[in-house]
Amino acid sequence: MKNISKYLALCLVLTLSIASCKKDYLEREPTTIVTDEQLWKDPKLIVGLLANYYNRLPTDMGLNDQGGSQWRNMADYDDGMWSGSSNDEWRNNIVSYDRARWRLYDYGFVRDLNLAIENVDKFGAATLNEAQRTQLKAEFRFIRAYLYFEMVKRMGGVPLITTQLLYDFSGDPTYLQQPRAKEAEVYDFIAAELDAIKNDIGNGGSTGRANRYTCMALKSRAMLYAGTIAKYNALLTPNVVTPGGEVGIPAARAAEYLQKSLDASKEVIAGPYSLYKNNPNLGENFYEAIVKKTNNPEVIFVRDFLSSKAKKHFFTYENIARGIREDNLSSSSIVPSLNLVENYEYLDGSPGVLRTRNAANTDYIYYNNTTEIFANKDARLYGTVIYPGAPFRGLTVDMQAGVMRWDANSGTYQTIEGPDLGTNYSDGKPLIAASGPHRSIQEVSNTGFYLRKYVDANGGASTRGIQSDVWWVWFRLGEIYLNAAEAAFELGFTGDALTYANAIRERAGFPANSLTPATLTIEKIRNDRRNELAFEDHRVWDLKRWRQADKVWNGNANNPEDVVYALYPYRVVRPGDPARDGKYVFVKMRAPKFGAPRFFQIFNYYSSIDQGVINSNPKIVPNPFN
Repeated sequence: MKNISKYLALCLVLTLSIASCKKDYLEREPTTIVTDEQLWKDPKLIVGLLANYYNRLPTDMGLNDQGGSQWRNMADYDDGMWSGSSNDEWRNNIVSYDRARWRLYDYGFVRDLNLAIENVDKFGAATLNEAQRTQLKAEFRFIRAYLYFEMVKRMGGVPLITTQLLYDFSGDPTYLQQPRAKEAEVYDFIAAELDAIKNDIGNGGSTGRANRYTCMALKSRAMLYAGTIAKYNALLTPNVVTPGGEVGIPAARAAEYLQKSLDASKEVIAGPYSLYKNNPNLGENFYEAIVKKTNNPEVIFVRDFLSSKAKKHFFTYENIARGIREDNLSSSSIVPSLNLVENYEYLDGSPGVLRTRNAANTDYIYYNNTTEIFANKDARLYGTVIYPGAPFRGLTVDMQAGVMRWDANSGTYQTIEGPDLGTNYSDGKPLIAASGPHRSIQEVSNTGFYLRKYVDANGGASTRGIQSDVWWVWFRLGEIYLNAAEAAFELGFTGDALTYANAIRERAGFPANSLTPATLTIEKIRNDRRNELAFEDHRVWDLKRWRQADKVWNGNANNPEDVVYALYPYRVVRPGDPARDGKYVFVKMRAPKFGAPRFFQIFNYYSSIDQGVINSNPKIVPNPFN
């Protein structure tokens, strides 16, 4: 009994000692968590927070970081298709776009931004002077305005939350439930915020942080969206609206928004930027306007990457032309369509349809080389797309799908292809080029074209070890000129529209004043947007705001816009006929790997709201067809 008592006493002492240690341990300040007060005392942490929020800006097709893959969406609904690994070949067979496609409802980010805006003054006064605090708040507000734009263009009206919503632990959270604002109210908020902060935001000359002109570039784009949605949604059948205005902008406000877009565009155009015109080779010049980081007066705002700080990406590794790859595992994933290539006009103003057959359609047109068919085209084609025989990195990207051998007995050509790349025909000359195109080999162009835009021309960039630090352009002056041209034309200011549209076209090689009052149409302006901004995350949003997406992509396999087409070059083998033997002919076809025609439906104009959001907040009105 005595021993038991001693044992219990010892246990009690040990228990009390452990409890005391636990108490001391739990009362210690955590070493891996930075409090708000600590953050706002450290300038490096403040800059880090701001950088993190810039990096969280949403995009549907940005290059992202090393682990990102948004660029893969270029194959889903832009002017290209998937030719990469089989894991993503489903992108060529999207039967219809899901109601949740393009959904964005990020109120976690909204809360973080609202918290940061409030904490600048609450905790930052001891570290930052008033001017610094004013600038920081302006930058956080810019990011918030951008986030709201990305949400409204996808969802329609969303709740406008501009301060923290704090729960009081009363057991009743209903006072935190906020209804959706009208779609027009969100656009009004974005415009008002950008006007309010543009004089405080500073950062003059910066491309990585927002400045006055970045604010106006966002306003230019957002107000153009609002104005055209107001005009064209009213013409859509069926009209996509909700009774409370959460979806749909009154048509009567179209001119107001378009004027705001035009005014913002003019402010940017009058600023310190200019269209990039540093290279006399106009095709190379257009390519450099997007990728060149030094002495580039066109770029306004970017998501940058820096190899020196190990911030780089695999875009070039994943999209290099097959025949010039530097790494035996690199890929050719996103390949442009013939549809896009033929949208680029000839410099004489004629339609861009490539000439592959004679006028009577009785024979091919025979070309001396594979580049000849692209002669005298809009220079933006060269700057965007690598076509057969075009140079890149000082090398020629040879493309040949096979040979056309003349059969004198039947009086017809026999098409001869093969299973492998870089092989020779029986005459010792190439059968299939190292870059294809090929009907079935993975990671080789299936369309006869490769991407140039955003692909890094520097050595080693298509390797796993080096990768690329080409930046992703959020805003550049070329877009602002096109915004101004469209807004001015819609408002009836033909002279202004011609000035802006012709400036863009002249940079692409067209004669000065190639468009006139008689030839300028909204279709011309829209086609120039497609050509100028290809693969820069504009095409789907333009078709949506014009309410043309359901007409362009209507799911009909006989509609040429619904299907991705290809162009295959062949060498002619016809001994004894010097006018044809050794020449090149081209065959247009449906891209062999492309499956389901693209099908955009009325309900895709606004993404559905997650049912969990609706269940937790009965004030949220669902979108039409939700």
